[in-house]
Amino acid sequence: MIPPLAFVTRLDVEEETIWLEILRRAMPDERILPFRDMTEEERRLAEIAIVANPDPADVAALSGLSWIHSLWAGVERLVLELGSTAPPIVRLVDPELSRVMGEAVLAWTYYLQRDMPAYRASQAEGRWAPREYRHPSEMSVGLLGLGALGMEAGRRLTEAGFRVQGWSRSPKALPDIVTLSGEEGLDSLLSTSDIIVCLLPLTTDTRGLLTVDRLMRMPQGASLINFARGAIIVADDLIRVLDRGHLDHAVLDVFEKEPLDQASPFWSHPRVTVLPHVSAPTTPSSAARIVAGNIATWRRTGALPQTVDRSRGY
Repeated sequence: MIPPLAFVTRLDVEEETIWLEILRRAMPDERILPFRDMTEEERRLAEIAIVANPDPADVAALSGLSWIHSLWAGVERLVLELGSTAPPIVRLVDPELSRVMGEAVLAWTYYLQRDMPAYRASQAEGRWAPREYRHPSEMSVGLLGLGALGMEAGRRLTEAGFRVQGWSRSPKALPDIVTLSGEEGLDSLLSTSDIIVCLLPLTTDTRGLLTVDRLMRMPQGASLINFARGAIIVADDLIRVLDRGHLDHAVLDVFEKEPLDQASPFWSHPRVTVLPHVSAPTTPSSAARIVAGNIATWRRTGALPQTVDRSRGY
């Protein structure tokens, strides 16, 4: 009998049960057991853990693990909590996640391009106030991050007619997108983009990347979309820049603490749209197929999928 797969989460029981059912349908030949239901012998025998925000102590109790498969694309919390001695970690790389993110980036870029925040304010004030139309080709969208999500977002924006440029940690060459890297490239992107879309992973290098100084380098009246991680932007600095009227609007889907604290000024700020971390939710059926394929390949060949580079955090 093949060893069981450990399912280790801090999800509520109802959500965990739903995930278990979907994973079991995707892997009918595997025995997938919630950590809490495993015997000591089963915990010792488990070679793979499928995880979603697991308790590090539960993962540590699986002494025979060869690797860990996360159900999420973002793994900075997992890497931090499990530490450097944990087995290799595989994050979810799902084309469906990229498609959904590309869809969200395009939708909310349109929201800003078509001046929807201004029309929302006009409605609240009972004002009939048409605004001049801006064609996508007249606007430059800057992507911070050119991984799978950034490349898909860039493709969707380019097809919609926007002028697109992107910044990444290391140089990249992509069709139809001006690519930049390094500190000089970051300055150039910030200073020449009408809309900045943040899709960067959270690492030691990107934490607090967007300070008041960098935000003020953006053009007067520019806007910001953050679909990455809240800690990449210094929240108080963003409030200061918005209060000055330098930036026109910020669409924020991610925050350092979630759910967003009721006392946060973001909730009521007239230049902020708050979203409850919905830009690119994981699609369980699609994620389960990816996880099942990776595990089947490892069972058959012993080959691990690409693992997280702990020095980079993703």
